[in-house]
Amino acid sequence: MQLIRQFELAAEEKYKMEGKIRGFFHAYIGQEAIAAGCMTATKPDDLFITAYRDHGLAIAKGVSVNSCMAELYGKATGCAKGKGGSMHFFGKDVNFYGGHGIVGAQIGTGAGLAFAEQYRGTDNVVLCFFGDGAARQGMLHETFNLAMLWKLPVIFICENNNYAMGTSIERTSNVIDIYKLADAYEMPADTIDGMAPETVHEGISRAVTRAREKGGPTLLEIKTYRYKGHSISDPQKYRTKEEVDEYKGRDPLTQVVNTILTGKLATQEEINAINQRVDAIVAESLKFAEESPWPDDNEVLKDVYVDANYPFIVD
Repeated sequence: MQLIRQFELAAEEKYKMEGKIRGFFHAYIGQEAIAAGCMTATKPDDLFITAYRDHGLAIAKGVSVNSCMAELYGKATGCAKGKGGSMHFFGKDVNFYGGHGIVGAQIGTGAGLAFAEQYRGTDNVVLCFFGDGAARQGMLHETFNLAMLWKLPVIFICENNNYAMGTSIERTSNVIDIYKLADAYEMPADTIDGMAPETVHEGISRAVTRAREKGGPTLLEIKTYRYKGHSISDPQKYRTKEEVDEYKGRDPLTQVVNTILTGKLATQEEINAINQRVDAIVAESLKFAEESPWPDDNEVLKDVYVDANYPFIVD
């Protein structure tokens, strides 16, 4: 969680103060407990797919911090070869399938990944993340229907941070409890406190167990809060300073440190050592991004299409 927080803060500074990062930038600050809780409740072979607020989940899943920072810089050593930018992180080797810029598009793709795992006969589970804004997309309802019909091993996770860009849920839907959308499909659902990794872990664990036991999908509405704007250019005029401060009083990182110290799980000196290691990792990622080369011009059309001229094996 600390690594995600410090990565985002460092990247934001490079964007705002030095102009080293350009384009879109959606920070995960405030939502770190979700990434942490999901990681402890899953195994490395499980697949993650998310929307454009993807930095935190990519880092948690194991995409290298160096390649993440290089991607923000648009460098050839980035996790998408410098061609994806902030919204399109990718790490197939660690089963992280994006980073998707089209609102709600990853919901259908997530179900497709789950279908593939079911077809192959694995016990892998797909965690498909989306925001509260994407819950208004038709893609969600079509996907929910098929996911339940085929009992796909997918967990649909709505990271509900209260605002779709700058619009509150109350202004866009008659149903403000997003987990209730599952009722129409008789899909198991729950709402979870996303400001504490322990509660996230418990909720994800229940859903993962159900999916591995061929019980089908689950919808989890994880209630969280983003401390920064929707994107880096967002003036945040749609919410008050008092509201933000109220949620900062429940900062997930502060809560975790308090839990660790109170439970005598580590000393303050050990926590300080963790913070120093994190600072070193982030500093190294900035150095790596700065020194990495730009992509060659001949890379422009690569990775756009896949050569499908290969024989299909039919039993």
